[in-house]
Amino acid sequence: MRHIYRCPLRWADMDAYGHVNNVVFLRYLEEARIDFLFRPDKDFQQGSVVARHEIDYKRQLVHRHEPVDVELWVTEIKAASFTLGYEVKDGDHIYVRASTVIVPFDFEAQRPRRITEEERQFLREYMDEAEPETALKAEEEAVAA
Repeated sequence: MRHIYRCPLRWADMDAYGHVNNVVFLRYLEEARIDFLFRPDKDFQQGSVVARHEIDYKRQLVHRHEPVDVELWVTEIKAASFTLGYEVKDGDHIYVRASTVIVPFDFEAQRPRRITEEERQFLREYMDEAEPETALKAEEEAVAA
């Protein structure tokens, strides 16, 4: 299952060419991540920190009034970290594919912590081990054949 966040575009998101600035996409991922992790019924109350981002820009997103979808899912769960996958898209147009490694963190003790069983169960609901890149490569190979 994937979590979908409808992300509004803002005038300040544009660069001099009228496109959404590449750096702004990291903020879109952050907004989707917060919407996913910090919900009243399921959240990481004890806190978490970002350990790593990877982002692949696929096409330019021109500013418009309609929001863009940020799809988010879990690709890996370890003892003390988990990885989220993302696609920023609308319809068939994918603007960004990205991943983020998140480390649960105990801010009081100032150190990383293990994922609780409750958190693990929540994350498993959104587990999707199939990477979009694999599907994309298979699709490109089929078109080329």
